[in-house]
Amino acid sequence: MITPENWAAVRTAIKDVGDRFATMVLEAPPDAMATADWTIMDTAAHVASLAMVDTALVVSDDEPVPVLGTDALLKSTTVYNINDGLNETLFHGYPERRPREVAACLGDAIGQMLELTADADPERTVGWLGGSRLPLAGLFAHLVNEVLLHGRDVAAAAGVPWNVPQEYIGLFVELFMFEIARNGVGNVLDGGKPIPSRRIAVEFRSAYTRPFTIALQDDEIRAEEPSRDNDVRVYFQPVALDLVLFHRISRMHAAATGGLRVWGRRPWLLFPFLERVRLP
Repeated sequence: MITPENWAAVRTAIKDVGDRFATMVLEAPPDAMATADWTIMDTAAHVASLAMVDTALVVSDDEPVPVLGTDALLKSTTVYNINDGLNETLFHGYPERRPREVAACLGDAIGQMLELTADADPERTVGWLGGSRLPLAGLFAHLVNEVLLHGRDVAAAAGVPWNVPQEYIGLFVELFMFEIARNGVGNVLDGGKPIPSRRIAVEFRSAYTRPFTIALQDDEIRAEEPSRDNDVRVYFQPVALDLVLFHRISRMHAAATGGLRVWGRRPWLLFPFLERVRLP
């Protein structure tokens, strides 16, 4: 799925969303609550700290991460401990909360990522959370998604509009979700319910992405091409799927508004699949 076109697209996307997020932060009330626990500036600092981490990851697996205390946590982080571990460390390891400084930090980090990878192979993999492997294109797509999701939270708190393009989230689905399954999830999903011994194969289709399948069997997660024996087929709008996976809206709401449609030979197997293949 990594082509010259979507590598160029995800690089354009990170510059666009980073600039828009920084502009919004400079104009937003800094102490308004963006989530139950984080103010707008806490949220902005979290996004900036993630970008700082990525500037090290794009260099090599051995490059020191420029946020205090983060290096030791990357390989042990899973979707189940990320909030109390890595995210809490980032929260305290990057204590800056002044809007102009945080916005500048985010812009600088994104600029460094783009510069450091100007001539890089987008399929080169880097070590990511829990010993998983991501191609550079997937790392960029993950950060695009983080900026868009947290930008949505900030915009709601500030009472301003925030555009989340379907195409950008489509890049996240293709370049992150598919590619982490293809390159190896490591231990990032450890701590949840055991994978069923029988095979569960879920095919994903969208107007914004190439069709693909993610299959579970015997403690393995694999990316595959779609086939006739898939158990479940999911047609999705990228933004709706993303908001469901990150717990911003319910599955019922996404289905009722046309964002998700599920069918296939065994559609009920989507539920145990999502119990195992989940995001924080």
